[in-house]
Amino acid sequence: MSKRNFAAVVFFLVIAVFFFFSALMMHPFGVPEKADMDDEIIKGVQIETGTNNGVTSVVFDYRGFDTLGEATILFTAVAGVIMVFRRLKQ
Repeated sequence: MSKRNFAAVVFFLVIAVFFFFSALMMHPFGVPEKADMDDEIIKGVQIETGTNNGVTSVVFDYRGFDTLGEATILFTAVAGVIMVFRRLKQ
């Protein structure tokens, strides 16, 4: 077995162990840590954010940095695909 194949096997074993223990440590589905969190967001959405749409306020106000990160990843992926297709065209 070459060093490269050995390194790949070790890498995938580490990832598999990580996924296994992550699955064991997850919270049960449908059981939130804090049961009244959604009620607090629904009650305070109009006062805290000034919007009537609760979904929009959660996405852009409460989870703004997360949404910004997702948009950055999407932009980077689209830019990468455009660069690959421009290379193939030339």
